[in-house]
Amino acid sequence: MLIISACLVGETCRYSGDGFNKYPELRWLVENGQAIPVCPEVLGGAPVPRDPCEIKGGDGFDVLDGRARVLTNHGEDKTDVFLNGARDVLAAARRYGARTAVLKERSPSCGSSLIYDGSFSGKRVSGCGCTAAILVRAGLDVCSEENYRQKIWFTKR
Repeated sequence: MLIISACLVGETCRYSGDGFNKYPELRWLVENGQAIPVCPEVLGGAPVPRDPCEIKGGDGFDVLDGRARVLTNHGEDKTDVFLNGARDVLAAARRYGARTAVLKERSPSCGSSLIYDGSFSGKRVSGCGCTAAILVRAGLDVCSEENYRQKIWFTKR
């Protein structure tokens, strides 16, 4: 079983109120019971649409450890929403026995190798989001929509 960012399979849960329809293989996995779509931000209580957020002061591991915060573009602290959502995704991964997660790159929740730097200037930095960090710490293999084909074998039966 896989965990997949819900926005990648077309669910309209992104901060902007939309989703993506560019990943038919990922949608197929969900439709055939091989993957569970999750949106950590919605699970954590964030509305759709919502103000964009970025991690200030580090990455998702730093947020988990209390050294960084998740802020909106207006400076509102949403750290608790992101932490609650990350914990809910981890609980779902454990419940379904997931060992791999395909998450939306550059997201403050789901980015697996790149996130924005917290300045809302569009600058990207190495690091992961809160959900990616909690899943990595729990031993899951985390990848993104940009490299999932290297991690997942598709066998349509």
